[in-house]
Amino acid sequence: MNKQQLASRIWEAANRMRSKIEAHEYKDYILGFIFYKFLSDKEMKFLISNHFDKEDITALSEDDDETVDFIQRNVGYFISYDHLFSTWIEMGKDFDVSNVRDALSAFNRNINPSHKKVFEKIFDTLQTGLSKLGDSSGTQTKAIRDLIQLIKVIPMDGKQSYDVLGFIYEYLISMFAASAGKKAGEFYTPHEVSLLMSEIVADHLKDKKEIKIYDPTSGSGSLLINIGRSVARHIDDENSIKYYAQELKENTYNLTRMNMVMRGILPDNIVTRNGDTLEEDWPYFEDNDPVNTYDPLYVDAVVSNPPYSQAWDPTNKESDPRYARFGLAPKSKADYAFLLHDLYHLKPDGIMTIVLPHGVLFRGGEEERIRKNLIEYNHIDAVIGLPANIFFGTGIPTIIMVLKMNRNTDDVLIVDASKGFTKVGKNNKLRASDIKKIVDVIMERKGLSKFARLVSKEEIRQNEYNLNIPRYVDSSEASEKWDIYSLMLGGIPDNEIEDLHEYWEAFPGLEDKLFAKADGPFKTLAVDDIREAVKAHPSVIEFVESFKRSFENFGDRLRNDLIDGFESVKITNEESLLSDDIFARHVNLPLVDRYDVYQLLDDEWTSIAIDLEILQTEGFDASRKVEPRMVSKKDEEVQDGWRGRVIPFDLIEKTLLKEQCKELRAIEDRVAEIGITCGELLDSFSEEEKETGAVNDAKDGFVASWIAKETKGLLVDKKKGILIPEDSFEAKIMLVNELMAEEKQLKSKLKKETVALHNKTKKVIEGLSYEDARSLLEAKWIEPLLLSLHSIPKTIIDELITKVVALAEKYKTTFSEIETELHETEISLGSMMKELTGSNHDLKGLEEFMSLLGVE
Repeated sequence: MNKQQLASRIWEAANRMRSKIEAHEYKDYILGFIFYKFLSDKEMKFLISNHFDKEDITALSEDDDETVDFIQRNVGYFISYDHLFSTWIEMGKDFDVSNVRDALSAFNRNINPSHKKVFEKIFDTLQTGLSKLGDSSGTQTKAIRDLIQLIKVIPMDGKQSYDVLGFIYEYLISMFAASAGKKAGEFYTPHEVSLLMSEIVADHLKDKKEIKIYDPTSGSGSLLINIGRSVARHIDDENSIKYYAQELKENTYNLTRMNMVMRGILPDNIVTRNGDTLEEDWPYFEDNDPVNTYDPLYVDAVVSNPPYSQAWDPTNKESDPRYARFGLAPKSKADYAFLLHDLYHLKPDGIMTIVLPHGVLFRGGEEERIRKNLIEYNHIDAVIGLPANIFFGTGIPTIIMVLKMNRNTDDVLIVDASKGFTKVGKNNKLRASDIKKIVDVIMERKGLSKFARLVSKEEIRQNEYNLNIPRYVDSSEASEKWDIYSLMLGGIPDNEIEDLHEYWEAFPGLEDKLFAKADGPFKTLAVDDIREAVKAHPSVIEFVESFKRSFENFGDRLRNDLIDGFESVKITNEESLLSDDIFARHVNLPLVDRYDVYQLLDDEWTSIAIDLEILQTEGFDASRKVEPRMVSKKDEEVQDGWRGRVIPFDLIEKTLLKEQCKELRAIEDRVAEIGITCGELLDSFSEEEKETGAVNDAKDGFVASWIAKETKGLLVDKKKGILIPEDSFEAKIMLVNELMAEEKQLKSKLKKETVALHNKTKKVIEGLSYEDARSLLEAKWIEPLLLSLHSIPKTIIDELITKVVALAEKYKTTFSEIETELHETEISLGSMMKELTGSNHDLKGLEEFMSLLGVE
């Protein structure tokens, strides 16, 4: 189930429950039941892997102490057969809300003591809210039954290309923005922002063996999880990462724990706390054993997206070690309070990234004092300006600030990334290439025109510690130039031609080919066909050939790594390795934007990575497997044919079943042609004809008895030699009737042959030879990527042609020529008006109009 399908199902179910619960509470129910199903399925998998048969599983009971202990020690909890999610489904109409109440109560008492902190009270929000689902046991039962029917088909095996719980949380927050935390500043961190922060942190931590990471405002936990995933790519053992999370709201605190467990993080590596981060700093000890549990929390990385500009209480916090060195944030805006909390918990070599509103860069008062101290104490490493509208539920401009406890430089890298995004609905979204570009400048700590700049501490002092990004990085587009001489007298200004200097450097001699010298600092166009002149120029041809040579064996590299070596390829690292290879190949190629190339790779990589994971998990035989294609019908998932596990049906049809596919397309084309012809015939009828029963019946299917009777009479007359004109009403009705009969036959044939082709495709996939499967993987993965890469030179050349054409058109006609043409038009119009006749009033009006035109 992809994101779109999942979103549709969730929204559908939410609408059905709206009369029962508040919109923003719906997420607590669905996420709670999803997690319960996950735990239930996890126990079932454990039992099956340990040779429990159906009879053993059915007998699971709390009374069997030995089995309960065995399962608790290995899974962390115990769920009896009666309380399994799958049992609820099997119960059908016998299911009752009391089954859920009993199951959740039993879960709390059957947690392994070693896992108490991870699982204890994790279902409290769900358990206490069940009564809100209806006024009676019956209505509550129906609401829950509907919900578990939805949840039973939601994927939660951890193999999706997206964070299922995080996506559901984000989706529901966006749909219920008015009441789902918007007022409290609760904004889910979009996956792309989370990934950007993760990559920055991961690069800093890549040489460490054991890592502690902390999110003091954890929300759904997705930010912390993504940090861990990025860091895990650089270390040998992902289980050497310890996760610390703190969250104020109980329901989102529970969600943090659920999400981390579902993403496969070991319970021993999960340390969570439900508390107010600013009021109650992470405790140095457990209340029940302060001496033996004393352990101040200092971590390798802190990541957070705290509530924006939230009010807080700074009373009596002057001596709080988190704030003492830097100052107290104003009570109306806690942004710097959260930042200083994060900084305090860093180890000496630690790093932190935090999302904040743009105002923290320039607001005065106490915030200015804190900002000054952070700069003077040399903690601020980088400031990244994000695109507007990147968070659900708010259009507040935001930044990511990167800070370190200790730095070996005293400058600050200012990055304006506000222009790099793609539009998705009402929101903006960072693309993979945007993330890559930001991470590269942070890692390499380098300036980039109109994007990033290293700013000295002295310059920041001169600006009175104002870090507002436009003061340091001008990312605005240059305004269009208009040369007054060229507008009046013609010619193309040299300086506007020089604006294309990157192209002239890349294509030696092309500028002289396209333009001829004119008087003064101007040139004229020297060719009639700009496109042909550019494409035929030797330097342009050489550019295309040079690109081809750079990538001529890249296809071999892809085949060796991805197809021949699919079993050993490290999926999480391969995209990075391929991008490094691509960057190295075009390092000497001018005009090629490395990030455009990276985006082409990433566009294809998501699908490739999913397929690779399937092949590594299930073996190469997965390429010869089909699975049911499930669709939603009347609130149920039902099978509608088959789909390839790895190889798509349409790829088989386009390659191995081309002839059958071609025949089907021909039938489809003929059906479409009939529809157009019938439509044109109907449109040709007069209004009077359209009012007759024949046309109305014709619109309803051309099967009315009137048509049959009349066409029958006409045919008899025709056989007797009476000719009916082709454009007559009767002939058109007859033709439409014939066409509809043909269409009916063709649609019937199309339906049968479509089913036959579908079944044939299934058999072909299941019978693929190794070589055929290999060729098809190459067609699915490699050919589209190579095609995209080899389109780059054409794109660059077309962009140049467009710019030169625009420049030529801009000054093609001078103002004096326009004035002459206008004058001639006025004279011509006046001459024609002189020939007009009319009443005295008409002629007086014409005379006045002609005087305005300056025509006597």
